[in-house]
Amino acid sequence: QVQLVESGGGTVQAGGSLTLSCVASARNFTIGDMGWYRQAPGNQRELVATITRGANTNYEDSVKGRFTITRDNAKNTINQQTNSRKPESAAIYYCNCSARRMSSLQSLSDYWGQGTQVTVTS
Repeated sequence: QVQLVESGGGTVQAGGSLTLSCVASARNFTIGDMGWYRQAPGNQRELVATITRGANTNYEDSVKGRFTITRDNAKNTINQQTNSRKPESAAIYYCNCSARRMSSLQSLSDYWGQGTQVTVTS
């Protein structure tokens, strides 16, 4: 019903650039906020950034000034861009959205993609 597909992961050298994309397929659903989260080995999943339908953003402190998140409501797509990847940014990055069936009066539910791996080498 609601599917999120991430792409753009891979291996990048420290200081390199990388762009991640997420496409949401949610026919007959209303999508609210979307965002990027990440989980590194041995760590809990953490927020990277969120973005509302009005393009208001919220960034985790460690990525402020380095990461940029954008959204295209017409295509139900969000992107994550950075010009300089640090070794500590290596993780599996997950796309998230809140959504609700348009005919439902229930509250919004969270949906997750399968994740895309980012590896940073020296």
